[in-house]
Amino acid sequence: MEALGINLGLIIVQIIAFTIVFLTLNAWVYKPMLNMMETRKKKIAQGLEDARVAAEARANAEKEAARIIGEAQTEANKVVREATERAASAGKDVKAAAEAEAAKARQAAMVEAELERNRILGDLRGQVAALAIAAANKLVGEALDEKKQHALIDEFFSGVKAGKVVVLEGTDLKGDTAEVTSALPLNDKEQDALKKDVLAKVGAKEVAFRVDPAILGGVVIKVGDKVLDGSVAGKLEGLRQTLK
Repeated sequence: MEALGINLGLIIVQIIAFTIVFLTLNAWVYKPMLNMMETRKKKIAQGLEDARVAAEARANAEKEAARIIGEAQTEANKVVREATERAASAGKDVKAAAEAEAAKARQAAMVEAELERNRILGDLRGQVAALAIAAANKLVGEALDEKKQHALIDEFFSGVKAGKVVVLEGTDLKGDTAEVTSALPLNDKEQDALKKDVLAKVGAKEVAFRVDPAILGGVVIKVGDKVLDGSVAGKLEGLRQTLK
């Protein structure tokens, strides 16, 4: 060995030294480093997993937030729509109530005006009768039977002669309701006579009275869609047509 230039003792010492260094490095350097690298790798992997979980959680949170916002917006729109509909309905109710109140007031005013008109026409009837009697007396030149003249005037305005409605004589008109129109308001006695005769001959269960000065005198009786015209205006129109 010495002839070859190899020092066996030195080689053994170097081998032992290398073994000691290797074992020392392996025990104190390589293994801790490998453990540290493994720990670092696990931490990085865990960090990546945590980041992935956090990203998924964030995405889910964003989706949930979007869903909640959408539902809240839908609910808000529903509330606004319902409030608008309620406001519109309330407005319609207020308008309808106001229109109904106005219509009621108009109706009441019309009824009151009709009553006042009939009262004035009723007062006018007495004046017309007085003027007619005065004119007749002047034309004749002597005082006529005032009671008989009043009876003639009453027959003229009511269409009732001897307790009978002249226009109903010879008719077979039938109906449940009847409307009697006179030129001036009829008194209670005349209305009772008309009701009795109309109910008996027409078979009506109800008779309504109205006033229309345009017919001049007599009465117009309407039963359903049929009309019996016994008015002075109707007779004058018939005469005019005949003369044509």
